[in-house]
Amino acid sequence: MSEFNNVTVVREANVYFDGAVTSRTVLFPSGEKKTLGIMLPGEYTFNTAAAELMEILAGELELQLAGDSSWRTVVGGEAFEVPANSSFTMKVSKVSDYCCSFLG
Repeated sequence: MSEFNNVTVVREANVYFDGAVTSRTVLFPSGEKKTLGIMLPGEYTFNTAAAELMEILAGELELQLAGDSSWRTVVGGEAFEVPANSSFTMKVSKVSDYCCSFLG
């Protein structure tokens, strides 16, 4: 889906890592919540409360989920899930456009 209809967009940006990762929150009538954002090259660790589905729309990064010793490459058009109450680290090598869906 390339666009969302009948949604509310929170005007204020979510800004992380001194502006290297930014997003906007999108709220759906059903109560579903997503964020749409951009990540600049760098290494970032995020903690999760709810489970997440991260769709990488464009770009490239290396991903390591909490508890994993290995890294895997994720490129535009691919996605990954992160369990609730967990964390993940991304080494972003190319500017990456993403959509994060909160599953819990």
